[in-house]
Amino acid sequence: MVGIDAAIANAFRRILLAEVPTMAVEKVFVYNNTSIVQDEILAHRLGLIPIRADPRLFEYRNQGDQEGTEIDTLQFQLKIKCKRNPQAAKESSDPDELYFNHKVYSKHMTWVPLGNQTDLFPDADFRPVHDDILIALLRPGQEIDVLMHCVKGIGKDHAKFSPVATASYRLLPDITLLQPIEDEAAETLQKCFSPGVIEIQNVNGKKVARVANARLDTFSREVFRHEGLKNLVRLARVRNHYIFTVESTGILPPDVLVSEAIKILMGKCQRFLNELDSVPME
Repeated sequence: MVGIDAAIANAFRRILLAEVPTMAVEKVFVYNNTSIVQDEILAHRLGLIPIRADPRLFEYRNQGDQEGTEIDTLQFQLKIKCKRNPQAAKESSDPDELYFNHKVYSKHMTWVPLGNQTDLFPDADFRPVHDDILIALLRPGQEIDVLMHCVKGIGKDHAKFSPVATASYRLLPDITLLQPIEDEAAETLQKCFSPGVIEIQNVNGKKVARVANARLDTFSREVFRHEGLKNLVRLARVRNHYIFTVESTGILPPDVLVSEAIKILMGKCQRFLNELDSVPME
């Protein structure tokens, strides 16, 4: 983002973290849990599993509603029981060989359509983002039987609704060579920066350093350790050029998250303008 104030850049970061909605497990109905994981811990772990479901397709559940509907709730079931493998070798000590279903993964969560959801979402594939998230470990005779309700929410209410793993920004680095740096000094300078920042060119038989891509720099300031170089390089930042890093949890792609954040900020601005217009002027 170029040419904006730091407050606007930080607003986008905070909206990405706390105000872009997602779907997550809110209620867990435990019918049977004989594992060593307590019900509360199990419910907490299930809540933090990112669910691949576009939140724009759903409405917020009304406060106080106990029963979900097809427009505001996704229902998942997790029903699994551990058994011994009768074919396992007697001398084996490997749980993968001794038991069936002794590891409970997110792939064991299955979508149970509510109402007419199969008609509303004929091509939907609602499921956890990753199939290999370990939920619990079981031993023969132990089982888990739970029903989960996923609802729409925002990270401001609970971190499980946050759509990003990280959302951060940094200013664009600005590296200026104050005078030509050649030969051994050029090679030393190249090693002081991240790969790709400084490149060495052959000019009239001499190795000459030049700034190739300042964007790749991480501001290690290693160059200031060298007496012969520290006065030949100026490090700065472009004050109105922001490089964003948005790492999605997988629920929505990063580009969609950014566009949703922009829409939310536009909505906030519009509400503020409407409130200003509604205030009577003296």
